[in-house]
Amino acid sequence: MKSSIPKPGDPSWWLTEALAAEGNIAPAPALSGRIEADVAIVGGGFTGLWTALALKERRPDLKIALIEAKICGAGASGKNGGKVHGYWASVTGLSASIGPDAALAVARAGTVAQDGIRQFATAPGRDVWWREEGNLRVAASAAQEPGIATHMATVRKLDIGDTARALSQGEVANYVRSPVFRGGLFMTEGANVQPARLARALRKAAMAQGVAIYENTAMSGLDMDTPNRVRTPGGEIIARDVVLATNTALAKDADIKPYVTVFSSYALMTEPAGEALERMNWRGSHGMSDMRMFVHYFRKTADNRMLMGSGSGPISFNGNAVDPALTGDMASGQRAARGLQRLLPEVAKAGIAKIWGGGIDIASDRLPFFRTRPGSRVHIAAGYSGHGVNPTYIGGQCLASLVLDEKDYWRNLPFCTRSLPKLPPEPFRTIGGRFVRKGIIKCEEAEEDGRKPGLIDSAAAAIPRVFGLKIGTR
Repeated sequence: MKSSIPKPGDPSWWLTEALAAEGNIAPAPALSGRIEADVAIVGGGFTGLWTALALKERRPDLKIALIEAKICGAGASGKNGGKVHGYWASVTGLSASIGPDAALAVARAGTVAQDGIRQFATAPGRDVWWREEGNLRVAASAAQEPGIATHMATVRKLDIGDTARALSQGEVANYVRSPVFRGGLFMTEGANVQPARLARALRKAAMAQGVAIYENTAMSGLDMDTPNRVRTPGGEIIARDVVLATNTALAKDADIKPYVTVFSSYALMTEPAGEALERMNWRGSHGMSDMRMFVHYFRKTADNRMLMGSGSGPISFNGNAVDPALTGDMASGQRAARGLQRLLPEVAKAGIAKIWGGGIDIASDRLPFFRTRPGSRVHIAAGYSGHGVNPTYIGGQCLASLVLDEKDYWRNLPFCTRSLPKLPPEPFRTIGGRFVRKGIIKCEEAEEDGRKPGLIDSAAAAIPRVFGLKIGTR
């Protein structure tokens, strides 16, 4: 790997590529003056755009206005790893937190979402780099191997054997050769996409359906009434219903704050590495991740680059979505680079083109939730927990059902109906979270090096389990 590691910064490699591919079209105009709409959507990422399209599909006559603080795709939707899969890989943890029946309902909804995203992504005239060849989870240390048996035990218990199969070390090597990979799991549900291209395609589709989109238009205030008033620096939207789809920005909202904290994830994109990928036997388009708690996630692109991400970035204090550490932490960028060097050393030699970071809204049980604010017609999406491409489709459908007050399949899913545990109050939430995060990182690094973790680090890493928390538990 080249010695220089770029400093993290915006925009993501994805967004730069996507804008160039569409010809760097001008942003939609900012909102100016007063307009009226049936539905105002705040946020031009996956959730807001899927919601707009779901509403237009069900009620083409609705007047919908969507505002985005920057441009569509500039936030989390254009920064993530572009790995598209539902919740079958998470059924063990979900069964423990919400029960096996609810876990199965969530996972099956993810499959419905996968079908919906595929249908959109593969429509004629759209090139969002959709590749669908499954998803691998691999043990990259001895300490990660028990997770394979644990997951397969859940698969047998729930009779969902068509969703996963265990892989030996040799079978993993048939997908990619790495000096540290051991056994693994092959998840049949899994695809890759260029996420910023998908966001931009959703934007184009929404505009074609008559959705009025205003970019470079942040919400400066919301007056809940009948109707509601969304205030912006240059105007306002008067709307019966409001959908808030602003990701981490909602973490300070009084109705959301007890259940959400803000972590961060960092990703890098290599220079083209086709020859290295060939040497490592990576010929397919499967997605991959290791089995750490602070996971490394990785996949190749349509032009033979490698994305490597590390979900171990800093935690912001009190849900601060604009904390510079969420996007500019050099140590987190270096951690992603070390992951590339350890897991895929041949690819690492190609060098790094770009590193970027972004905030993640982590729910108290690591599952997104969609709600209507009590006594209002304001609807909220939050808690994607770093797993957003597939579930944002679910979010769009659930929010559309909430707006239209439809008691349908989506409205009755656990995403809309379950009760969430509360997180500890501040400052204990952040101070404790940072202490636990440091302990887990140190433990996982020691395990990868074949060392026994230190007592203090082990104790810190065990805190969530001891106190019965649903997040931060190894």
